[in-house]
Amino acid sequence: MNQFSNTLFFCLLLIAVSTSNLWAWDANAELKANQTLAHFKNKDKSLDNFFKQAYGYAVFPTIGKAGFIVGGAHGDGVVYKQGTPTGTTSMTQVSVGWQAGAEAYSEIIFFQNEAAYKRFIQGNYELSAQASAVAAKSGVAAQTKYEKGIAIFTDYKGGLMAAASVGGQKFSYEPKQ
Repeated sequence: MNQFSNTLFFCLLLIAVSTSNLWAWDANAELKANQTLAHFKNKDKSLDNFFKQAYGYAVFPTIGKAGFIVGGAHGDGVVYKQGTPTGTTSMTQVSVGWQAGAEAYSEIIFFQNEAAYKRFIQGNYELSAQASAVAAKSGVAAQTKYEKGIAIFTDYKGGLMAAASVGGQKFSYEPKQ
């Protein structure tokens, strides 16, 4: 197989796995999400206002992203409503364009109000390629505003990826049992 075929196979596999319900609720999921929350709060103290004022949020401890022309990303997380875990979520992204490499990052999506939270937990939520994420670093949250009821913060974990691609993120939600 050539490089393009390998990447295409990886992306299709990523989509297949992400659409199945493989990531059920467990205490380890909540532990990883809580560790990620602590990391974000420590990195940027101005995020406290988002945590206090947001109706809810989704926490993705690790999202893996890889690509060569065609790319994909996937991560699993926990959804919170007013500070209480309500279920699990998974994110899948497929992108097309100039890109090469792999990276990992954490992500938190804040829901400004009940309407934004409910749109997310309906189970087929999508963010367009134009949705902008803010890199978490000290003081940056103080200048960040909600767009269409959401605010997204990411924290780079490792890897190397160059990209000029178009793609959107698709989310699924599974209520806590």
